Amino acid sequence: MKINLKAKPFYLSDEDIKWVEDTLAGLTLDEKIGQVFVDMLWNNTEEEIKERIEKYGMSGFRYNNMPAADLHRQNTVIQDNSKIPALIAANIEAGGDGGVGGGTHFGYHVAIGATQDKENAYKMGYYGCKEAAAIGCNWTFAPIVDINKNWRSSVVYNRCFSSDAEQVLEMSKEYLRGAKDAGLASCMKHFPGDGLDERDQHVVTTDNLMSCEEWDREFGKVYKGMIDAGVESVMIGHIRLPEYQRKLKPGIKDNEIMPATIAPELLQGLLREQLGFNGLIITDATHMVGLTSMIRREDMIPTTISAGCDMILYYRDKDEDTQALKSGLEKGILTMERLDEAVTRVLAFKAMLKLHTKKANGTLIPPVEGLSVVGCEEHKQVAKEIMDKSITLVKNTKNQLPIKPETHKRIMLYTIENGGFTPNKNMRAPRLQDRVKAELETQGFEVDVFDNEAGLNGKQLLASTPVKEFVSKYDAVMLFVSVTGFSTSNVRRITWNLPMGPEIPWYVTELPTVCVSVHNPFHLIDVPMVPTYINSYSDNDEAIHQVIQKIMGKSEFKGISPVDAFCGAWDTRL
Repeated sequence: MKINLKAKPFYLSDEDIKWVEDTLAGLTLDEKIGQVFVDMLWNNTEEEIKERIEKYGMSGFRYNNMPAADLHRQNTVIQDNSKIPALIAANIEAGGDGGVGGGTHFGYHVAIGATQDKENAYKMGYYGCKEAAAIGCNWTFAPIVDINKNWRSSVVYNRCFSSDAEQVLEMSKEYLRGAKDAGLASCMKHFPGDGLDERDQHVVTTDNLMSCEEWDREFGKVYKGMIDAGVESVMIGHIRLPEYQRKLKPGIKDNEIMPATIAPELLQGLLREQLGFNGLIITDATHMVGLTSMIRREDMIPTTISAGCDMILYYRDKDEDTQALKSGLEKGILTMERLDEAVTRVLAFKAMLKLHTKKANGTLIPPVEGLSVVGCEEHKQVAKEIMDKSITLVKNTKNQLPIKPETHKRIMLYTIENGGFTPNKNMRAPRLQDRVKAELETQGFEVDVFDNEAGLNGKQLLASTPVKEFVSKYDAVMLFVSVTGFSTSNVRRITWNLPMGPEIPWYVTELPTVCVSVHNPFHLIDVPMVPTYINSYSDNDEAIHQVIQKIMGKSEFKGISPVDAFCGAWDTRL
């Protein structure tokens, strides 16, 4: 297959194309194999990184966050020791904090969607990628172009701009524009589209069960719009698209319908041919059971490239995975022509970013002085403004707000953290309840925190306490919920220790009650009885400060939920 390297999104010059062709011609088989892998770094020493590069020559790296100076040194080591300049990627999904320790948090995708202003998507992309660029990152695994069509989705609950395809497209295009202006290539994910299946690709293969016509109107619209806008790469989810696969491959049996990662009818037939994507295709992490449960890893590694992916996200065992590609060539699973095509796109991607010319003039890693941009005051101010516009008052059926010290001084505070009240000894300090309590007290409230351990030991059994005693002691109740993470279990749902225990919201008919969910916008389904419900979309100190300011009436609620926070239920609106 002839690749047009002068076309979108590469736009390479004749000189760039010559570098790509000459570089490919000079690579050994082992070096070609190295070019299709992205390695994961996790607190590795400089010597370990050097040894990996010398032995395997991997093409790209995804790293865990560390302080800016440490990442700057790490990425310098990577580029100094790579024969071909490396791609260095990060999940810049919510701001600079996804690309560098100490980076600015601008808000998850759903928070940006709640501002109803696509310019904020640009700011998240621009400022977040600008901070990541300062430490040598050149590739963002974002924007997330999934569409939330099911509030039960265990992955897309806050990693989506909206449940509306048009809004997802508008926001994603602006993120793309911001990333481009900051000098980073973008990778939209997760083709062919997450947000319908409530299960999680990390632990099971998931399905997008839309009809072809529905998919064209929703996800197809988003993907085509992003391709037209010049998105440089696509990350493939371990997601099946049965109706389209049956259309593109007539006669395919149900047990032959594979996740997109190893489905050529989706990668080549739908993404390349029908949607016209000419850029780089990369797998999602190949450790996910959504992929590993479908095919033996020895065959899976060459099959991903054969099916149409150009890069593989993460080794399992480097020697085994390298040998798997060689064996795939020997067994005919993969052809050398297809491997060369994948490597060509990888090299073209690097040439598009001018990494070859930056390597020649020594500018692959920006000067260390540029680290001052990470978490700077200018960016923090932008983040504050975005947060102010995103916090959403979903429900206030009893008009209980404002709640302020002058009228409701004595507050009973409940918090749910990481799936329940049971304290997690390994949680980062300070805990949410401590930070909320401190902020409330700073504003002039008197606060008691529900002690779950004491309650279950009979020392604070509020469900058994006389109601008059409770009502005489407090003026209002606040419930802050922080439940997050990927899972097919109920880890993202509000859970109580006992069916009729002391922490359940028995108090909603006795005192004004406000519930604030700091991550998941769909927690109203678990507490439909609360008369006032707020989504803050973040649990950092600035979010806590702003949401309490709004509860007190010192600031207006400006956010508009971009998803159905009522979860399609009638009783959540009461």
